[in-house]
Amino acid sequence: MAALAAGLLLTAGCSSGDGSGSAPGVGDLPSRSAPAASGPSASPSPSVAAPPAKGSVKVVSTLTDGLASPWGLAELPGGDLLVSSRDKGTITRIDGKSGKKTLLGAVPGVSPGGEGGLLGIAVSPTYGSDHLVYAYFTTASDNRIARMQYDENGTTPGRLLGAPDTILRGIPKGSIHNGGRIAFGPDHMLYAGTGDTGDDRLAQDKKSLGGKILRMTPDGQPLHGNPAADSVVYSYGHRNVQGLAWDERKQLWASEFGQDTWDELNRIVPGGNYGWPEVEGKAGKKGFIDPVAQWKTSEASPSGIAFAEGSIWMAALRGKRLWRIPLSGRGDGELVAAPQAFLKGTYGRLRTVLAAGGNKLWLVTSNTDTRGTPKPGDDRILVLAVR
Repeated sequence: MAALAAGLLLTAGCSSGDGSGSAPGVGDLPSRSAPAASGPSASPSPSVAAPPAKGSVKVVSTLTDGLASPWGLAELPGGDLLVSSRDKGTITRIDGKSGKKTLLGAVPGVSPGGEGGLLGIAVSPTYGSDHLVYAYFTTASDNRIARMQYDENGTTPGRLLGAPDTILRGIPKGSIHNGGRIAFGPDHMLYAGTGDTGDDRLAQDKKSLGGKILRMTPDGQPLHGNPAADSVVYSYGHRNVQGLAWDERKQLWASEFGQDTWDELNRIVPGGNYGWPEVEGKAGKKGFIDPVAQWKTSEASPSGIAFAEGSIWMAALRGKRLWRIPLSGRGDGELVAAPQAFLKGTYGRLRTVLAAGGNKLWLVTSNTDTRGTPKPGDDRILVLAVR
């Protein structure tokens, strides 16, 4: 099976990211601590049925269109969606059936520029009682994570979000490689993917929040179940993480921008060193964890990922396609077949993909982000049926 896994590493992929250049900014790890909590782990047994080697994708409908620089996507209880606009700094509610848009408001303090702005969003796992929406965004000095209360009973569109309560600040910012994806895991803890801002030294610096995957409580505190008790750093050696998803065994996966050679899909383990900038892609070098799959920099530029029907689904920006990566189901990080590409060039750049239950996905295009060529109706949220 090891030989098969080696053969599955694609020679296909994305560029150094969404842009070039660098910017300074190193945030010290917070010294706060929280009551002990165990980290998530993949279920030891039994094996889950593997998906078929070949899959399929059908575009069922366009849920909504006319979105400006959409980036983050989150589902509310009941099936409506929240979508963030990177450049406008706003969050909009999308009716899950009609696609009707309702502006909730702008997030104060967002400073768009380059690849920065209002990026990932997430809904509290206890939203029914606290009505909290989380956002990862760029300010004039850093990237940070804040939470806001959403007043669903408010009557003034555009003024339905409360004041941001910052839970984590000091994530390095730059004109490129700001990371930005956030998601609550099966353990109800908050995870965030960050970037190296173009300063690749940050990725191996455990005192920096740049080039990492972070894990924290909903209040932004580190957990004793993390690799270091007083640190939110969960894994390191990343260049620019923009996709986070868990499979049915509660195993965390992440997509990552490469530089000139390989983009990556990684199986994340606590404390793991994923190599950047010492290695890029599969190197077999002691002390570093190799990606499960890799793509040359012309066919990926991976952003959001989701898990459905036994596979990881990965949205590609420069690659302008949706990748299907079929997992073995054994929790061993192996694939049952080579990744398969869909929707090549049909909808342009693809930014975010989110599981919608069963065999359904939501897919967000990204053609109004200054890097794409917008068509009438861009950007849009598509509803997909996958296998």
